[in-house]
Amino acid sequence: MNIGLKIGVALSALALLAACENAPGAGDNAAGAGANGINGQYPDGTGGQIPGTNIADRVFFAFNSSALSSEAQATLQRQAEWLKANEASKLTLEGHCDERGTREYNLALGERRANAARDYLTSLGVNASRVSVVSYGKERPAVVGSNEEAWAQNRRSVTVVAH
Repeated sequence: MNIGLKIGVALSALALLAACENAPGAGDNAAGAGANGINGQYPDGTGGQIPGTNIADRVFFAFNSSALSSEAQATLQRQAEWLKANEASKLTLEGHCDERGTREYNLALGERRANAARDYLTSLGVNASRVSVVSYGKERPAVVGSNEEAWAQNRRSVTVVAH
């Protein structure tokens, strides 16, 4: 192989690698989202609150778990208080997972997460007939990314209120 061709191949490979590198700030949605979203918005396009309130619309879960943390319970308690004061409202609890695991496993885990939130809300006096549950598994990530920050945002149950 002549030297000119070798240099050309090396420069082409270098250009391809450089094109794959993220620009500064790119990908910040996944790595920097935190529990409160970005600029008041979650990457999935929601504000992270029940509309018209300052009550969080989602609770987060540990890896491979559907157990409610004390923080999740406190959020659900605020939601239950609001639901008791707004008895005409019905809600859907969406269960979500991160990208790890099979589709089937994550659909089941998402359902357990949504059911855990539903069970806690009903234990606080919310009528079960007002609550429906759906699991999206890993199919609707709030944050796209393959890192702990993204995964933590995607392990959630989201309360969607229908008036």
